Amino acid sequence: MNILIKNVLLNGSATDIFIENGTIREISPQCSRGADKVIDGSGKAALTSLINGHTHAAMTLFRGFADDMPLKSWLEDKIWVLEKKLTPDDVYWGARLACLEMIKNGITVFNDMYWHWEATARAVRDMNIRGFISAVFIDMFDNAEGREQIARNRDLYARSREYAPHVTFTFGPHAIYTVSRESLEWMRDFSAENDILIHMHLSETENESVFSRKTYGTSPTAFLDSLGILSGRFIGCHGCMLDENDAAILGSRGARLVHVPVSNLKLAAEKIFPHRLVQEAGIPYCFGTDGCASNNHLDILETMKFASLLAKFSSSDPTMLPARQTFEMGTRTAADIFRLGRWSIEEGSSPDIMLIDLDRPEFVPNFELYSDMVYATNGSAVDTVICRGEVVMEGRIVPGEEEIMARAGEIARDLVKR
Repeated sequence: MNILIKNVLLNGSATDIFIENGTIREISPQCSRGADKVIDGSGKAALTSLINGHTHAAMTLFRGFADDMPLKSWLEDKIWVLEKKLTPDDVYWGARLACLEMIKNGITVFNDMYWHWEATARAVRDMNIRGFISAVFIDMFDNAEGREQIARNRDLYARSREYAPHVTFTFGPHAIYTVSRESLEWMRDFSAENDILIHMHLSETENESVFSRKTYGTSPTAFLDSLGILSGRFIGCHGCMLDENDAAILGSRGARLVHVPVSNLKLAAEKIFPHRLVQEAGIPYCFGTDGCASNNHLDILETMKFASLLAKFSSSDPTMLPARQTFEMGTRTAADIFRLGRWSIEEGSSPDIMLIDLDRPEFVPNFELYSDMVYATNGSAVDTVICRGEVVMEGRIVPGEEEIMARAGEIARDLVKR
């Protein structure tokens, strides 16, 4: 499909953008090319779409179900109990609801770890966005379970080709306290052989650090490094407990991180993500919402604001994570982490694009767009979204959204009663 966006604000100037099969072919004050779809960009700004670096998509079904609880009882008494009841159909509709919410918030790419891998993959394909999808890998140090999980992941990797180009298979070992050394070593080797990303919770809580020191005599990061897991394919999520030595290790191995501030605040993680240590070590990082059970909202713009403010507050430095840098971390840096190519609106590039409605009170007087995007607005300002050269939302309307919300709501209420 060819798309022509007319008279949209790009880098401060009214511009036409011509997109051919997902690639930007022309940016000019007035484009005369014919297009299958013409979008009036008047009163809107064109920006690259957002990337959600860490989710559990189908947990939209648990939104508001078990709030304001300690992490251990929240997991063991509420979340894990419901998750045992989940069917592939439940996950499919929960994931479609997540995709819908992310589209509404300008997110076209997300990195997911959840049960019933294929159900989430189908949801991503049907919503016509992009997902880096991993199955939860948990063996609880049981050899038989580990072998079963390995066989399952081999099979999913082979089947993932059926969902290309919308879905990319990744590994999702849950954490060092739920996955055995042997399984991690297998993932290390299979990942290297097939160039597969590894998406893992890392140093999220003090309990994880205590477990690692008692079991392995070192920090979670140092333990993973001893196994050879850390590389440019490794994406560690949360990282609240990382120390200077951990940061040095991660930086030297080229590993990447995802900062998940809203979830960590809500679940009262003991420490704040160490922005300064991570930046000094040269570790690229982006942002994630986590699942809706621990965040309640899939809005990366909201997450960016929390991240920037926490970085300033925790470092007593108001210059930390300035608005433009924060926005670029949620877009260009994230695109680099997930190997999406040049994530910028320029001729020859192929980013997903969102159009921001500037006719809103929070954009007045609009001295600086990136400041307004990070500090003033939220995902509700997103008017139109283009993913892989297809319009997936226009005028804040996503085809089929009423059915998705109705079905997901029915499933969530039924799940609690089962």
